[in-house]
Amino acid sequence: MRSAPPRQDDVTARARIRDAAVLEFATHGFGVSLRAIAERADVSAALILHHFGSKAGLQAECDAWVLADIRERKEKVTVGGSAGDVLLALASMDETAPLVGYALRSLQAGGGIARAFVDHFAEDAEAYLRAGVAAGTVKPSADEAARARLLTLQGFGALLLDLRLHPPRDPSDLAAVLREHLGRSGLPALELYTQGLLTDRRMLDEYLLYVGDPPRSAGAAGHSPS
Repeated sequence: MRSAPPRQDDVTARARIRDAAVLEFATHGFGVSLRAIAERADVSAALILHHFGSKAGLQAECDAWVLADIRERKEKVTVGGSAGDVLLALASMDETAPLVGYALRSLQAGGGIARAFVDHFAEDAEAYLRAGVAAGTVKPSADEAARARLLTLQGFGALLLDLRLHPPRDPSDLAAVLREHLGRSGLPALELYTQGLLTDRRMLDEYLLYVGDPPRSAGAAGHSPS
């Protein structure tokens, strides 16, 4: 038997609860109570259970929504590739900060949830990097999947370590936390991604000579080692 479609006010309440949960989880971690989420969303805890069944059900929906939202935003910046797109993404940091905070909490939680987030981010990264290659805004790689996973681990790892070395004055101000991190790492990261680091590919060629099983397309990004 098919269930009746949700009423409009149910859809609105569900979205409000989800947004409140993302912010609470991002700010205080996954140990936050349903009562705190209900207070932020200005609803009753019973309504949360009505919509999501349990706290685990609410967190599962938050996981899916955060991943989908970040994927959409990254695709716009990576495939578009213009300076205006990048500046627009930075200008909307107040809006995206809870999403990044939520992802970081997931990684800090460890276990299956951390692996799931890394796997999803790496898969998404591979997809939009391939799209960037096709659009001519990203250089090709001999191993697109490995490159995407490395970039995912480097990005999150650098942010997590930076937060350890520079504890935020107000952890609840997620946008400020990200702006401070960007102030420390934005310029060198963009230099590295846009200008590169080494002036030739001798190290890569030497690696390809001695690696046990080099990728078949190892010469795709340049000449084959001689």
